[in-house]
Amino acid sequence: MLVLVSEWTYLLSMPELPEVETVRRGLSPAMQGKQIERLEVNRPDLRFPFPDRFRDRVEGARITLLGRRAKFLVTELSTGEALIMHLGMSGRFTVNSDAMADFHHDPGTNPAHDHVIFHMQGGATVTYNDPRRFGFMELWPTDQLASYPRLEHLGPEPLSNGFSSAYLNEALQGKSTPIKAALLDQAVIAGLGNIYVCEALFRSGISPRRKAQSVAGKRVERLAPAINDVIAEAIAAGGSSISDFASASGELGYFQKHFHVYDREGAPCDMCGAEIKRIVQSGRSTFFCGTCQR
Repeated sequence: MLVLVSEWTYLLSMPELPEVETVRRGLSPAMQGKQIERLEVNRPDLRFPFPDRFRDRVEGARITLLGRRAKFLVTELSTGEALIMHLGMSGRFTVNSDAMADFHHDPGTNPAHDHVIFHMQGGATVTYNDPRRFGFMELWPTDQLASYPRLEHLGPEPLSNGFSSAYLNEALQGKSTPIKAALLDQAVIAGLGNIYVCEALFRSGISPRRKAQSVAGKRVERLAPAINDVIAEAIAAGGSSISDFASASGELGYFQKHFHVYDREGAPCDMCGAEIKRIVQSGRSTFFCGTCQR
């Protein structure tokens, strides 16, 4: 549930498609169609240096479209450039609006990490706070977004017209990597991360160890809808609040309450009662039920 207050924040410890979409929807009322009247940039870089003349190129522009592609916020500007933003591991946006002054919540951020502040038409202030500075902001010509290096090789997103059982069946052919690794490949499916891959594999009854090329026929017909269902439900729930997640209302994302396997090592499976297992694949934790998933 999204609660509108005078100050609300999103902190993403592991941002995946649902969390970034939640951020986009929360930012939209303050930014979509509004002019960036003033921009404060309080350091020369985040993960990467800011673009040349970053302030001059953004300040005064109108946001014509606040979009998202996979795990990226793609903000199209009236100048013909797009501001592309990634939140990294600890990026947080706070919107402070006088229009909702009847409400107040302490956002709990350290002002020392307020790296970029957007002063928007209408009085809203949008602050980007990032303690670890793993996020980044880049500018790219809007009419050339298809060639932006971080986007050009992405596969279709769940819930999009380009994603289906038939597409996934073809994309997995010939892949000898485990299905878990294949689904995390952004060139196969854009926006999926560890949480939702674990949950989708559980729902479709597929072992994360199974070779991707063997997930065909009835298996892939279970898997593609499971991916769509998990993503749709997570978006509706405002994403997942795990680890160091914090929000102004304290109740932003609650999909974690519906985890069947993720972060449940040693707990009983909701379906069969067997113990949920954890293994490490490609340096990342995988959670699954060895009885339900084959």
